[in-house]
Amino acid sequence: MTTIVTQAKKITESKPFYALTGAGDFAVEKARAYASTVQDRAETVARELPEKARAYAFTVQDRAETVARELPEKAKGYADAAATQINRLYDDLATRGRKVVSRVSGEAALELTEVSETAEPAVAAQATSGTTAGKRTTAGRTRATTANRG
Repeated sequence: MTTIVTQAKKITESKPFYALTGAGDFAVEKARAYASTVQDRAETVARELPEKARAYAFTVQDRAETVARELPEKAKGYADAAATQINRLYDDLATRGRKVVSRVSGEAALELTEVSETAEPAVAAQATSGTTAGKRTTAGRTRATTANRG
């Protein structure tokens, strides 16, 4: 019967044991190197971060100042463009309104001409049908003409 010490000595002197021990050592070495690299990188970032933050803050501040300087001019440009469009619309609506008024006025003038041509003179109406009847006839025609216009 072999003792435990003998068996341990056999295992520790075997090639698989050495390979496993070598693999463990290799993993520890790589882990330490990676940890060192990560730590170095973290230290570098930590050192560079304040400067990068300052540079970024200056960039943002410069951009904000540029926007603030340009804003009144841009706002004026937008306002001018809007005013131009509003004035153009106002002019177009005024032109359209003039055409409507002209058309309606022309129709009204034409109706007045027709009424005056078909109406009998007040004197003639009084002489032929009496004073009251003549006034009613003329008033009735005027009301009819006015109603047709609306």
